[in-house]
Amino acid sequence: QLRFVESGGGLVQPGVSLRLSCAASGFTLDAYAIGWFRQAPGKERERVSCISSSGGTTNYADSVKGRFTISRDNAKNTVYLQMNSLKPEDTAVYYCASAPIIGRVCVPRGSWGQGTQVTVSS
Repeated sequence: QLRFVESGGGLVQPGVSLRLSCAASGFTLDAYAIGWFRQAPGKERERVSCISSSGGTTNYADSVKGRFTISRDNAKNTVYLQMNSLKPEDTAVYYCASAPIIGRVCVPRGSWGQGTQVTVSS
């Protein structure tokens, strides 16, 4: 089973940036499309962004478009989520997962990791 380890979260003020990392544990990432998802307290988990295995195709939720950038470094077996201009509504636990791209979205597969907490607050 694919395992992912998320890191890079923290407590930040509105307007600043964070970069999240998603590392593959025990397998090579380059064959998989990967998605970042988030879950805020009391809300359903939602898609944030997805990237194809080659990195040539990406998509974003409307709420983060223009502020977040997904990328991958297959040599480092890692997918990143650069988050700029953070807002309080970005507060959530962020997860990554294998997520085949279907149309304009991606669909998570397999189990979830522990995630990384992002809290945006003044």
